[in-house]
Amino acid sequence: MIITEGLQSDAFDPRRFLADLTTQPGVYRMVGEEGAVLYVGKAKNLKKRVSSYFRPTVANARIAAMVAQIRDVQVIVTRSEAEALLLENNLIKEHRPRYNILFRDDKSYPYIFISHHPYPRLAFHRGARKASGRYFGPYPSGGAVRDTIQLLQKLFLIRPCEDSFFQNRSRACLQYQIQRCSGPCVGLIDADAYGVDVRHAVDFLEGRSERIIADLVQGMEQAAVALEYEQAARIRDQIARLRQLSERQYVSAEDGDVDIIAVAREAGEVCVQVFSIRGGLNLGNRSLFPRVPDDVADGSLMTAFLGQYYLNREVPSRLILSHPPEDRAVLEDMLTLRRGQKVTLAWQVRGDRARWLEMAIRNARMTLATRLAGRAGMRERLEALQDALDLDDPPRRMECFDISHTQGEATVASCVVFDEEGPLKSDYRRFNIKDITPGDDYAAMRQALMRRYTRLKAGEGKLPDILFIDGGKGQVRQALDVLETLQVSGVMVVGVAKGEDRRPGMETLILSDAAQPSILPPGSRALHLIQQIRDEAHRFAITGHRQRRARARGTSPLEQISGMGPKRRQQLLKHFGGLQGVCRADVEALAKVPGISRKLAQQIFDSLHDD
Repeated sequence: MIITEGLQSDAFDPRRFLADLTTQPGVYRMVGEEGAVLYVGKAKNLKKRVSSYFRPTVANARIAAMVAQIRDVQVIVTRSEAEALLLENNLIKEHRPRYNILFRDDKSYPYIFISHHPYPRLAFHRGARKASGRYFGPYPSGGAVRDTIQLLQKLFLIRPCEDSFFQNRSRACLQYQIQRCSGPCVGLIDADAYGVDVRHAVDFLEGRSERIIADLVQGMEQAAVALEYEQAARIRDQIARLRQLSERQYVSAEDGDVDIIAVAREAGEVCVQVFSIRGGLNLGNRSLFPRVPDDVADGSLMTAFLGQYYLNREVPSRLILSHPPEDRAVLEDMLTLRRGQKVTLAWQVRGDRARWLEMAIRNARMTLATRLAGRAGMRERLEALQDALDLDDPPRRMECFDISHTQGEATVASCVVFDEEGPLKSDYRRFNIKDITPGDDYAAMRQALMRRYTRLKAGEGKLPDILFIDGGKGQVRQALDVLETLQVSGVMVVGVAKGEDRRPGMETLILSDAAQPSILPPGSRALHLIQQIRDEAHRFAITGHRQRRARARGTSPLEQISGMGPKRRQQLLKHFGGLQGVCRADVEALAKVPGISRKLAQQIFDSLHDD
């Protein structure tokens, strides 16, 4: 049974509290003013562990500062130390105490989903796994899932569409035209043949590529005997692609599900690199950057990371670590409790595992070095911006707004956020602008700013130090009016007006507290930062506008280009593997497609990259 103990008093008396404290295992919470949780910890012996905080001498200044703020200590007794460790990490996630090691990565990891259906669907999935079907993963990033799905579509032609789309087709869609689907929606493949392709995809995701190749070789021989040479050649090419892909992704089927976790530290910064191997396939890696006090040892860091990271994720059977964690036995028991099966931790490894670990450590160090270099450059640009705008301190948070539309159609406003480390993409926002005169940029800007800062004023986020507006005096006036209406103070407004011929480096800054516009020299670090923020807002607005416009029109952007008939569109999409590939291509690449002249290539490029 779980028992909760605590002493509620404004004047906390540690001696009185410790006199009656239990010696059983459990979790303790240090509570400060107004009930704020300062720290959450676990203990094998609660009385012994909590008493250590109230001795005449403490471990370091950080702990001393925390103890000085304690107004209450609350404990929860558990049945075992492993159960205490699991509860500790749940409470850390819930309360986010300022003196704990915190990991910001709370996103659920993505999976590949194959549905239960006569013609199963292959899809990207993130979130609760409620739909009926099979889930493969978790993958370390959404990009890894999308790359794998694209490869599986090329190899096995499994449909990606929603069931509602699938059931209402009268002719094959573009996925069939570009050879990414076998067209089951209109009966171009029967259920048995489609089922073979799905089985091959499942075998591939489970690391059984050799079984697939054996089946394909047999099918190729049968096609050759039946004089179906085109089919035999298609299977031959499929086998070649599959062998190439298997050689690149295959690690070791013997080791099944493994995560390799490496920690790198430098200049007060920490990078944790996680490589995921599932079914013998390397699914890729992910970098995390926790904020860790300098006095926290690598073993404590590793224990804190594993406890929080696997709190809501599937735990593999084996973890290979760069540093031995504290309380290995307790940590293994806790992870075993989460997994429901035995979990093993290892850090002294040989052979292939040693090479994997060395790879993870090298990646962690390189990623951290890149981050430190980027942060150093960001710090210099913030200091330059401070000087250029005559601020008392370097800005810690900046927002920029931009408006995008096509002759008033599908107007979208973007808000991008930068902090001391660069783009803060989790705080980016888009606003679909409604109920204004088409093309009225002032009204669009006013609506976006009003919606944004009404929410911030209500406490749904942080106010910026600087508000950048992509525009001139009129746009700045709208921003100042909105801030005045909402009684938002302390925010500096800066308009970024395009210079002569829209040339970079010729921008004019419209300052809310200056009588005359300001022009920074082209080589100014402050101007480079402003350009980066402005360009990011521009990109984010255009992307949202195109998505909204495409949904409204229900057509492909290629259909709006003069001279692009159905055959040329099909040829273009087939050549680049879809619309995204076409959008990424430059003029030279577009002009190499049969039937696309240099003039038309330029027209396509301009149309896909306009405002």
